Amino acid sequence: MSRTGVAVRMLAGFLFLLFLTDGMYSEDNCSYQDVLTYLNLTKNSEQYTMTRPVKNYKRPTRVYLEVLLYAILDVVEKDQKFIPYVWTVMRWHNEYISWDPNQFCGIDNVSLPTETLWKPDITIEEMTEKDKAPPSPYLTINDKGDVEVQNDQVLVSTCRMHIYNFPFDIQSCNLSFKSIIHTAKDIRLQPSDNSSEATEWSREVMRTQYEWLFINMTVTSYNASDLFDQDIIVYTINMKRRSTLYIVNFILPVLFFLCLDLASFLISDSGGEKLSFKVTVLLAVTVLQLILNEILPSSSNRIPLIAVYCIGMFALMLLSLVETIFVMYLLEKDSASQDNETDRSPSEDFNKQGNADFLKCHGDLHKQTQCACIYGEAGGTPSDLLSVAKEQNSNKLMEEHHTLEKVSDELKEVEKTLTLLLSSRKEESRSCHWTRVAKRVNRVFFIFYVTVVSVFLIFIFIKWSNA
Repeated sequence: MSRTGVAVRMLAGFLFLLFLTDGMYSEDNCSYQDVLTYLNLTKNSEQYTMTRPVKNYKRPTRVYLEVLLYAILDVVEKDQKFIPYVWTVMRWHNEYISWDPNQFCGIDNVSLPTETLWKPDITIEEMTEKDKAPPSPYLTINDKGDVEVQNDQVLVSTCRMHIYNFPFDIQSCNLSFKSIIHTAKDIRLQPSDNSSEATEWSREVMRTQYEWLFINMTVTSYNASDLFDQDIIVYTINMKRRSTLYIVNFILPVLFFLCLDLASFLISDSGGEKLSFKVTVLLAVTVLQLILNEILPSSSNRIPLIAVYCIGMFALMLLSLVETIFVMYLLEKDSASQDNETDRSPSEDFNKQGNADFLKCHGDLHKQTQCACIYGEAGGTPSDLLSVAKEQNSNKLMEEHHTLEKVSDELKEVEKTLTLLLSSRKEESRSCHWTRVAKRVNRVFFIFYVTVVSVFLIFIFIKWSNA
């Protein structure tokens, strides 16, 4: 056998042995536990859990933060609370962790319990209640020493609500991330994505938006100029309220009540139906105002336009109610004067009739007395007859005189009757005076009311549109 053949056989045997050795080594180092053992991250190890993982304390740990908005669960205007469901991802570098994946069957990342390694103490300034979602029990490390922690969080945070344009408002709520105790010399915070990326990814994973429409998310990084300050990353969530339900359930009913109040001018003022109808409409608007008071916060610096809208409607309806009361008062004055005239006229007629009967009876008695005197003396002497004749002539004159008196009395009665008729007509015209005034007041107020309502509604809707 030649030397060349021997060399080839030896080389082949060496490669075979190398292959077998590599295979045996790879089989022995293909588990995650081997990686953890190599890194000394076993269960009882506390090598990297206590301190910030840097070999030189003067070098800060850079923490990269990413936030995605999964859902808008609730917005409580009364308490000024914002409750989102977010997904947060934090990444940082641990200088004590690294390995060669080729030595461990290509393993380049390992998951292990979160208590095993040090984590940055990142908190949210606006959070008022503890996170209701359970934290992730694991974190992930890769072969280069990068550590990643992912958490889904239900945040109950404060949010300054601007409700001037309610229900056509746009709200902006902040989530400010910063370290609790570490300053900028220890931890430097940086966002992993910009505003457009955060907005696009949040729209893709959005599950529910409650009554709101998600507009965008802006990412703002405030880097501390002084090392003793802290870096802050602010995620601003901008959202717009869906106002259709409030228009249908609140704004339009108030407008309908105003239309009913306008239609009540067609009801007669003589009865009490108009007054009771207006009071009912006013109470309905009051109920809607109480509902609105339960929605809007009392700490607002400016009166919301919807509150101005309700107060204006209430004031207009109240003014209409006061006008109705005034008109009914004027009509009541007329009815009271007519009742007084009715009570007084029967007694006057009785007195006038009694005077006329007294005069008639007195005239008949006078005639009977004269006749008795004439017939009682008919059997006397001629001188007596002459005196009787004279008396008869005088009696004729007296009868004519009485006849003239009767005619004059009848003329006086006619004059009195005409006077009564004229006075009754004057009284009727006087009694209808307040009714005419009430009708005039009603007509002028209706024109004024329609004008003021139109101007007020145009003003409110222009304000809403411009805001």
